[in-house]
This record gives sequence, C-alpha cells and structure tokens, in this order.
Amino acid sequence: MARTLVTGATGFIGSHVTRLLVERGDEVVVTVRSHSDTSALDGLEVNRVRADICDRHSIRSAMRGVERVFHIAGTTDLRATRAQLFAVIVEGTRIVFEEALRAEVERAVYTSSVAAIGPSPPGETADETSVWEGGLHRIPYLDAKHEAEVAALRLIPRGLPLVIVNPGLVLGAGDPGRSSTALVLRFLRRQIPAYVNGTLNVVGVQDVARGHLLAEVRGTVGERYILGNRNFTTDRLFADLGRLSGVQPPALKLPVDVALALAFTGQRLGVSGLPYPVEVRAASLQWRFSNRRACGELGWRTSPHEDCLEETIAWYRRRNGDQLAPPGSLQPLLFRVVGGALRRTGW
Repeated sequence: MARTLVTGATGFIGSHVTRLLVERGDEVVVTVRSHSDTSALDGLEVNRVRADICDRHSIRSAMRGVERVFHIAGTTDLRATRAQLFAVIVEGTRIVFEEALRAEVERAVYTSSVAAIGPSPPGETADETSVWEGGLHRIPYLDAKHEAEVAALRLIPRGLPLVIVNPGLVLGAGDPGRSSTALVLRFLRRQIPAYVNGTLNVVGVQDVARGHLLAEVRGTVGERYILGNRNFTTDRLFADLGRLSGVQPPALKLPVDVALALAFTGQRLGVSGLPYPVEVRAASLQWRFSNRRACGELGWRTSPHEDCLEETIAWYRRRNGDQLAPPGSLQPLLFRVVGGALRRTGW
C-alpha cells in the first residue's frame, strides 16, 4: 500500500483526488490547517496532519514515510496582491517539492493551471508547447502560476520525479470553497449584470481527478498535461447555463475598454458587486486549449461537456436553492433594454 501525501485535500480538486486515492487503496495523508473546513473529507479514511505549505518545518514532518505527493494546495484569488500570490503559489510550491526531493519520493504531481501556459493568441488553440507570453497581460496570478512551474521544474535535474497537470476552469459538484464554480453561482444569483467577450476551457472535476491519477502512473517526468475539455465562448457558456438552469443569461455585453473603465471607477469608489479590473482583463482573454497530449499519452477521456454544467447547477440548487433565482427568472428590464440597443448598434 503506497503512502501518498495530498496538499489541498480539503479543496475542490483535492477532495476529489483524495477520494480516488482512497478508493485505489493508498494510505492517504492530507495536510490541513487550523482553520480548514474539512467537510469535503467526511467519510474518508485519511490521516490528517497539521501543516501549511508555506511552513517548511510542518511540510517536512508531513513528508515522513511518503512515497507519492500530489501538491494541489494554492489559491485562485485574482484579487490577491502580487506578494500574496507569490508567497502561496510560488514559495509554497518550492517548499513542498524541495521537501519531496529531500524525502526521496517516488513520484510527484503538481496541480498547476492553464494560467501557467497563458492565454491563446486570437484564433488559435494553445497546448503544452506554447511559448509563454502571459506576462504581457499584467495579471499577477498568471505570473505566479508560471513562476511556480519554473521553480518546480528546476528540481527535476536534482532528482525530483515530477509530472505537471494544467486544468482549465473546473466545474462540478462539491466545491466547498466556491472557487472555480463561483462563476456559476453568480450566474444563478443573477449577479453578473454585464460581461465581455472571451473564451474559457471548461472541464469536469471528476475528469480532472482521474487525470491526476493517470498522470502519476503514466505521465512522463518533466512533462505537463492540459486537463481541459470544451472551449466555450462566453456567449455560448452563458447560453448553455441559461438553458440548463432556466435563468436568463446576462443581457449586457460590453466592450472591454468600457468594462475596464467601470471596474476602475467601481474599485476607486468602493462599489461592491463590480469586478476588479484584473478580473475583466482575465475574462476578456482567449483561454482556448487542446487536451490532445493528455488523451494520447495518458489515455485520459472526458465526459460530455454539459455534464459538469448540470452537476454544478444541481449542486448549488441543493445547497443554496433559497438564495438562487428560480427557473424562468429574467434579467432586470433596464439591462435587457440597454443590451438590445447595444446589439443593434453592433457593440
């Protein structure tokens, strides 16, 4: 029985990966912090150790006797400062894998993100070989994810048997921290008054969890594997969410410069409910990716792309039904009128 350490096991992806490892028969050790919500681990036979990825001493203790490591912990908060993001994403990753190297683990899997590859050029689809140009967009989260990959890869020549997976936007049931599924929650609450053109690669969390285990078993050391499924334009994603949930999609699509101006103004005035400029910039990019390598080399297969949309909607209906717009809900009349006027003018 392999002894496997999982960081971030209390989170969305981590809890699903942990469940599969337990089902596989691994002796699973999970890191938890003093304030961690561990409800996602209820019913799972795991060994819980108090550790923080930014605390080298606690991570070193957690590594004792470990043969495999899945480093999934991190943050997806676009609003965090550059210093905060680099402290958690870059330094935390460096600490985990330096200690994994010291513990002489047999295999290490790092949960990165398509953000580390960067958005695809207009009209193109990016893959694992794409040249990094994400720094041009001045989004600290992208820079941190890319730098964390670089830090981890530098340990391979020293003997770290590392494989990287790069999930897209992960949806599905069981997101305890409301991280990547927050977009759907806000949609169901009609809290997206307007949006901008963009493209998102959406993938189901159960598919992503299976991809982690396949990468650990079949992945090539030093390679990364995009775990993504359907590339959605924002228009198409919102249309599908509307059709499946019965909630009318946002009616107001804005040019990026207009949306940025509103976001900057809202941030300066402290207006709640409006996106930050960094969120607008990220949403306006083309996150279009190919999963060909993961499918070909790992034997990974994805579920029908609508499954994860339906699962996310059903999850929030069960947990937050009284806080969501009921099926048949329309967007505010003002937004529908303005949105129709803008479409007629070609905006």
